[in-house]
Amino acid sequence: MNTIKIIFLLMLMSMTHANEGIHKILIIGDSLTEGYGISKKDAYPTLLEKLLNQKKQKYKVINAGSSGSTSASANSRLRWHLRSKPQTLILALGANDGLRGINPKATKENLQKAITLAKKNKVRVILAGMQMPYNYGEDYRKNYSQAFKELVKENKLTFIPFLLKGVGGKKELNISDGIHPNEKGHKIIAKNLADFLKDKL
Repeated sequence: MNTIKIIFLLMLMSMTHANEGIHKILIIGDSLTEGYGISKKDAYPTLLEKLLNQKKQKYKVINAGSSGSTSASANSRLRWHLRSKPQTLILALGANDGLRGINPKATKENLQKAITLAKKNKVRVILAGMQMPYNYGEDYRKNYSQAFKELVKENKLTFIPFLLKGVGGKKELNISDGIHPNEKGHKIIAKNLADFLKDKL
């Protein structure tokens, strides 16, 4: 029995040391993050982890994307995922708010709650923005964009202006619905994020 206990303790210590120095990046998002329509292994969070670890195994990217999610779920989902003890949070919610015509003020309030919770737990926040289609009207598009800019300014956040840069609106980079990125689209998103993050982590 003592031998078994010793072996167990050694294994536990080995796992602890293996996790030391690993920077955990939590991405809370919607179907764009989850990888709707493709395999999860081809979604940008998985690809991002591979790109960040090309030289040294330093990063663990946690895909907390959930289809249909709006900003209203941000705070409760972050509270759940804090148990994984992330150092960095990429907050990639808000696209479904826009698609449902939710008041940008409400979106801002919801995201602010998650930002406040993250900061309280000493988690660095990177905010990922979206762009609404022109058919939503200029006023809505302006107010939506302004809500994100205000969050960045008021909380002094690092900002990714458009998560789907180079992908959104391009038929060949999205699945048949024209909204969700395909495998090629996710590769571009991952590359964009890796380039963006390389001197910020």
